[in-house]
Amino acid sequence: MKSVLLFVFILSGGFGFGQTAEEILKGVIDKIDLVEDYQADVQIKAAIPFIKVPIAKAKIYFKQKDKFKVESKGIAILPKQGMSDLTGFLSNEKKYSAVLGETKTINEHKTRLISILPTDENSEIILAKVYISTSEDLIYRTVLTTKSSGTVSIDYEYNLNKKYGLPNKMTFTVDIKKFKMPKSVASDIRNNEKQKKYKDNEKGTIVLTFSNYLVNKGISDDVFKKD
Repeated sequence: MKSVLLFVFILSGGFGFGQTAEEILKGVIDKIDLVEDYQADVQIKAAIPFIKVPIAKAKIYFKQKDKFKVESKGIAILPKQGMSDLTGFLSNEKKYSAVLGETKTINEHKTRLISILPTDENSEIILAKVYISTSEDLIYRTVLTTKSSGTVSIDYEYNLNKKYGLPNKMTFTVDIKKFKMPKSVASDIRNNEKQKKYKDNEKGTIVLTFSNYLVNKGISDDVFKKD
């Protein structure tokens, strides 16, 4: 009987049972806080129906708590949702309440859902559903409902920098009609809307692939000054 109870205890702990929503989030936040700064190269590949968007390359810079900069040539559709916006939001526990939800397997990773409700009515985020691996303290999916960009779903993949919670790949699924796009792309979308090419809730994807991370090497504040 004792061995059965021990097995149940171990199994439950592996799925995050017994932990509160706040405790699960703290594991993620503690991992985020290991990163004082980073820079990385990113390739951006967007798939928008009826619009040809060339693959773009950019360099991103981040420094705690909320400094974020993108350098790119050409059209770079680089969503802040799921990157600086979400991490900054999660780091301030006073800005939200968290509710523990279901377990779900995402890309072979067992996760626990945390639903996050902002306490500030002026928040850009209306609702965030965050799927977290409690054994790794990593986010594998977020579904954000926002005021200005509709619903944005993000899937995360990790490799060399998972100890910092930094993904090597992020796949965004967005509402084409609601998501904020660069002006040139937005203009094409409006033209397609006039021709009624898009269905209701038509989706597009944006895939970010990261490489050449430099983590905690020190980044001057001058990098983030506006030119």
